[in-house]
Amino acid sequence: MKDIKREKPLTFSLPRRIKRLEELAYNLWWVWHPEAQRLFREIDDLLWEQTYHNPVAFLRDAERSRLNAVIHDRYFLDKYDQVMREFDRYMNEKDTWFSQTYPELSKELMAYLSFEFGLHESLMVYAGGLGILSGDHLKESSDLGIPLVGVGFVYTYGYFSQRISEDGWQEAHNVPIDFDSLPLIRLLDENDEPVKIAIDLPGRKVYARVYELNIGRVKLFLLHTNLPENAPNDRQLTDRLYISDLELRISQEILLGMGGVKALRALGYEPTAWHMNEGHSAFLSLERALEYVKKGLSFEEATHKIKETNIFTTHTPVPAGNDEFPLWLIDKYFVNVWSDLGLSRDDFINIAKVKQSWGGDAFSMPILALKLSEFRNGVSELHGQVAREMWSFLWPDKKDEEVPISHITNGIHTETWLARRMGILFSRYMGADWSDRLDDPEFWAQIENIPDDEIWRVRRHLKRKLVAYIINRGRQQWKNDGVHPVQTIASGVLLDPYALTIGFARRFATYKRANLILQDYDRLLKIVTDARRPVQFIFAGKAHPADEPGKLMIQEVYRAVKDARFGGRLAFLEDYDMNIARYLVQGVDVWLNTPRRPREASGTSGMKAALNGVLNFSVLDGWWREGYNGHNGWPIGDDVSESADPKEQDKADALSFYETLENEIVPLYYEQRSADNLPADWIARMKENIRTLGGQFSTRRMVKEYMTRLYHPAILNGFEERNGNGKAE
Repeated sequence: MKDIKREKPLTFSLPRRIKRLEELAYNLWWVWHPEAQRLFREIDDLLWEQTYHNPVAFLRDAERSRLNAVIHDRYFLDKYDQVMREFDRYMNEKDTWFSQTYPELSKELMAYLSFEFGLHESLMVYAGGLGILSGDHLKESSDLGIPLVGVGFVYTYGYFSQRISEDGWQEAHNVPIDFDSLPLIRLLDENDEPVKIAIDLPGRKVYARVYELNIGRVKLFLLHTNLPENAPNDRQLTDRLYISDLELRISQEILLGMGGVKALRALGYEPTAWHMNEGHSAFLSLERALEYVKKGLSFEEATHKIKETNIFTTHTPVPAGNDEFPLWLIDKYFVNVWSDLGLSRDDFINIAKVKQSWGGDAFSMPILALKLSEFRNGVSELHGQVAREMWSFLWPDKKDEEVPISHITNGIHTETWLARRMGILFSRYMGADWSDRLDDPEFWAQIENIPDDEIWRVRRHLKRKLVAYIINRGRQQWKNDGVHPVQTIASGVLLDPYALTIGFARRFATYKRANLILQDYDRLLKIVTDARRPVQFIFAGKAHPADEPGKLMIQEVYRAVKDARFGGRLAFLEDYDMNIARYLVQGVDVWLNTPRRPREASGTSGMKAALNGVLNFSVLDGWWREGYNGHNGWPIGDDVSESADPKEQDKADALSFYETLENEIVPLYYEQRSADNLPADWIARMKENIRTLGGQFSTRRMVKEYMTRLYHPAILNGFEERNGNGKAE
């Protein structure tokens, strides 16, 4: 690696005794270590909330008197020392899973490129599930000691801030990000100039500065184009996630794919394997091919080499998630590229040409990635089947089941999403080393060691904590934003901390059917307002600003939330993010998911809920089709019947929803109580849920699978190529 200087945008005048809080603030290791977070909280709990759990902003604004106070608090200093010892042990550990399993690969490197990374709510470089998965992937790679670097963008505004009008209409607001308050490391070259890369766009060069973000032992490099040397339009390339304008979008994807390769080269990194997380970064294959062609290889020889070390993960069968560009844009942006590759226009277009529904041709990013990758996977077993059928035309000589697209089911980073008090129970009754045994089935069987009354006490605490958070949030919204009182009611201030609570939080795309529960409005009213057995629903989620049907669905749900007949037992939490997600997946009793099968490729929110003892109630799509065993939650519909008519399927799934809720879920929660007033059967199902799902759907299992099934053979291919022996067997 090159000699790069690293500079923090802020330094803090901290008492010497706790000076290393600055070091902690600039490494996101603290995100999944609750005791590290509590150090900041104990200095000033109010400021920790006001800075939205951002330790850099926190240390910048902390009063000196409070910092001085804790250095005289022996209890605080003991915890500080313990946290720093654990941080040092983690960062300096040599004996990791990777080093034990693949000692011969110690000098190899994997690159992981993604449009978004969901790491923490204070770092808005994510929009939804794809980004959360990327962030969890990096965290787990750090835990396992996998030599991996990430590349993405740091955005001027991040994803939009959502406000819901009195009539239920989503309003999008862009909030500028204060770069100096983020844990971004500025990279400087030997001349003390910022490290930048340049990409070629029609008639000009566009420059991007490279920042570094530390996630435990893993580094994430983030590109940003809002620089004085760029034209105004080019400065907007990293303004926001998922820009709808096609010219800006293709420029973004050129920057991520081709610019991502350039950034790693500029920093001196030479990855052996390259992982494209969705098709947004697929142009990296063209940049890699150009490198080989400049060394004298033909395009065919170059693509043979890059294919063997490329990994592509496709995340959705939904057309909107698979980017395609009209050919006029390809002509405009790649005329020099195909000539540099020694190709004709038609040969270049044919690499990723796809017929559109209206009969014209387009250039498909997933096809580019599929055709230039040896290793391809979907993100659940069912999605693997769907992907093989969806892309089978690329392999016309093969049956659908023979199409070379495998699957690795998604997982979640356990320590990021597990409630602190659940973690304490795990340590007390399942062993202090529980975090080292996440993919050990025998470990999860020990969930039975936790007494029913203790796990139920924690579950009730987490629900009270959720409701208290929602009430305080509603109070602040009314006070600060001057919203209409009915919007305050809609925000959940009337929720009951002891009623059966069902959560639904995700992107408001129409296929996710957030309005399914409204199919029989009167029946829902009866269920929700039962005085003896009330049920309450909490909704959260954003629609893409250009998704009008999605925004209409939010409006439909919000109008039901405002209906006085529900008595405040329906709530909508606006501006859904990772902070709200934690409260919800830890605090509700049941997690609801209602996608139109088979369009939910995987889903991960239900995994986070399951880990915390929340029971899933979902269509048998994505991950839940693999996770449900008949005793650890409930299905909506079945694994067999699918109607060709979406309306008929909606009716059938809605009927299944109402009947299961009325006849199974509500009675189990309220009526089947033991002598000590514990819902023994509910707790038994809750424990079965944690036992069967906690390890199976952890990123510990997932990332090990990526390493074993995809990264390792790709690295061997690259290793064999370097040694002139051809492709690895």
